[in-house]
Amino acid sequence: MEIIKEPTYEALGERIAADLLRIATQTNNPLICPTSGSTPYALYKAMVRQIKEQHIDYSNWRFVGLDEWAGMDGQDKGSCRQTMNRDLFEPLGIKEANISFFDGRAADLEGECKRVEEFIKRHGGITVAVVGLGMNGHIGMNEPGTPASVHSHVAEIAKETQQIGQKYFDEPKTITHGLTLGLGTLLEAKHLFLMVNGEKKAPIVKRIVEATPSEELPATLLRTHPDFRIYLDEAAAKLIH
Repeated sequence: MEIIKEPTYEALGERIAADLLRIATQTNNPLICPTSGSTPYALYKAMVRQIKEQHIDYSNWRFVGLDEWAGMDGQDKGSCRQTMNRDLFEPLGIKEANISFFDGRAADLEGECKRVEEFIKRHGGITVAVVGLGMNGHIGMNEPGTPASVHSHVAEIAKETQQIGQKYFDEPKTITHGLTLGLGTLLEAKHLFLMVNGEKKAPIVKRIVEATPSEELPATLLRTHPDFRIYLDEAAAKLIH
């Protein structure tokens, strides 16, 4: 585990973007797993700019979504796919053929999970996965108690996460379930980045760094990965040394 601290949220985004692009450009046909939500906005802004400034050829890069709310797809405002379209896929003009994303509106959600896992295997596994950190230690939609070995699955969303998740929508939404890459899937990625910002996350960051790895605190399980990096801004890092 490596802990990387940057003074500001913007500097945090620049650093992760640089590290991610360095790995991607040194990999043949990389498969990148980006997270959605509010945390990675600075990362994608920096990533788009750095790609354009450095004239990086990303035409052979592929992307797999981390998660999606059940009952939603890219047409739904506040969906994970809609956020990724806005912040990364559309600014870079990523072709749909190079993206695999959970369709939360699919009739067969378990089938969606299998489809995404097959996409990952077909393209040689995830090169870099970027994830955020939930207030209860969840990763993606892997809530406390999720087995470490599980791959893509339909997850039950914790009450706390349901409440916090309402911030993505203009009106109250029922978000009791979601589709997500499993902890087992993420731990198979070649490189695993955790991005956290803001003072409100400082207490859970401290727990993730110090607690014994346990399924009751899913993010602690990432510490077993051979290239696990935690990227923090100054506010999120204030309780660790």
